[in-house]
Amino acid sequence: MNDDDPVLDDPVGQSLGGRHAPLARRLGRAATYLTGVTTFSCVPADAGRQDWDDLAALLGPDAFADMFSCPAVPPPTWEPVFRLEGRQMIRSGGDRTVPPRTASGTAVVELGADDVPEMLDLVARTEPGPFWPRTHELGTYLGVRMEGTLVAMAGERLRPPGWAEISAVCTAPEARGRGHAALLVTALAARIEARGERPFLHVAETNTGAIALYERLGFSTRKQVTFRGFRTP
Repeated sequence: MNDDDPVLDDPVGQSLGGRHAPLARRLGRAATYLTGVTTFSCVPADAGRQDWDDLAALLGPDAFADMFSCPAVPPPTWEPVFRLEGRQMIRSGGDRTVPPRTASGTAVVELGADDVPEMLDLVARTEPGPFWPRTHELGTYLGVRMEGTLVAMAGERLRPPGWAEISAVCTAPEARGRGHAALLVTALAARIEARGERPFLHVAETNTGAIALYERLGFSTRKQVTFRGFRTP
């Protein structure tokens, strides 16, 4: 596997056609995730009118289609909702992992269905990106608790073959500056690498603090990307 692995150019489609196939809805060459998992959708890069019609049929009228970094352009009847410049970053191999515990004794815990209300509350307060009631089903999610309260988390999202995306990295305002984000990203990267895969992630260009953190943790920019969302006719 190399840094130019083409599966990273279509992480949503590669995930829906592989590891996340049980969470997919499909019609023709269009695909999207089950309701409540995530709003990411995909069509091929060479999508034609039929592909967009199929995706519209999957989503329904006046529905949100988060096309992530898909380069295909929908018909003019699809209303643009957002456009965000970002970058895709990958982590090279090597021994940079640390045990999932800080010197102060902060432990990393694995999160599951019972933790979803707290996860949704943390996301609402920190806005790390889209996260829904079933998003945790995409992969492993880890968290940090202080006095029993969830104050930080990160997890796995897209899963193209050979790779796992780290996402939803967030820390409550009252717990920032203590290294929780670095701890969680490092712990997830260690798990991903232990099963023979490689970590990657996406970040907005304006989030310079996060970019600097990821670079310190061994991530480098693979390419610039544009995230786009639309509303179906």
